[in-house]
Amino acid sequence: MIIELLIILISVTGLWVGAIWVVESASTIAKKLGLSELVIGLTVVAIATSAPEFAVTVSAALRGQTSISVGNVVGSNIFNLGFILGLVAIFSGIATNKILIKRDGSLLLFTSLLLLIFFYDLNLSVVEGIILTAILIIYVSVLIIKKEKIEEGVPAGIFKWYDIPKLIFGVAAIIISANFLVDSATILARNIGVSEWIIGITIVAGGTSVPELATSMVAVYKGRYGISAGNLIGSDLFNMLGVLGVAAILNPLNITENEYISMYLMMGSIVVLLFLMRGGWRISKRDGIVLILISIFRWSFDFIF
Repeated sequence: MIIELLIILISVTGLWVGAIWVVESASTIAKKLGLSELVIGLTVVAIATSAPEFAVTVSAALRGQTSISVGNVVGSNIFNLGFILGLVAIFSGIATNKILIKRDGSLLLFTSLLLLIFFYDLNLSVVEGIILTAILIIYVSVLIIKKEKIEEGVPAGIFKWYDIPKLIFGVAAIIISANFLVDSATILARNIGVSEWIIGITIVAGGTSVPELATSMVAVYKGRYGISAGNLIGSDLFNMLGVLGVAAILNPLNITENEYISMYLMMGSIVVLLFLMRGGWRISKRDGIVLILISIFRWSFDFIF
């Protein structure tokens, strides 16, 4: 078990470093090719920051470990919109706005409802995966046409010759780390007698959410409290639509009845989040505590049932 935990720790580090390399190099390469910051933010950066979740979810799906695939996305949702957003809000309230709630928040709620419908038979089929992916493509296309942004920070930087090999090594680090993480998480689950779903929504999801957590904590440490809920909502949209969509296209995803109930809780927590965001157009420190408590409850439910 100690060896598996060590491999998981190293894998999480690999995901973190790989994600940073991919975001930085891909952004500078895109700028060199003449793409606007809007397009870069909505495509290159958004996809790159979801690379850890994508690599782990697809890797698990191809191996038939679909509980880890879906659990990873649900768990990342818990981290992003619960712990990370709540933790940042406790340090300093986070401003929200009508566009964020009506456009991104509404789509997030609609997507969670759609997943409940699609998973009603405890299976996410190839056709349903195509539908999810198509919705994401339409969403990004509309934002680009209307020249609207989601909160995806684009790192400033000038293209250098080593950005291309940096991108290649970054992608390789993510893929290799994802495979080791899934393997070790599966072995750990069997050794301690818990389901792959539990490992997926905790250790695996926490590992793939490390880049977002690290970025948020560094921003707080440096006194940059302007971090918005938009980047975390945008990340969840890419995870739920793109990551699950592509994974289902490659290999249909199956879950159990208890895991399906957990998805109801996911939708309920999204409703609460949107309600908190609407109140005073700000997520207060008290709201942050509420978000963290809701996340703890969701995890407790999965462990108990």
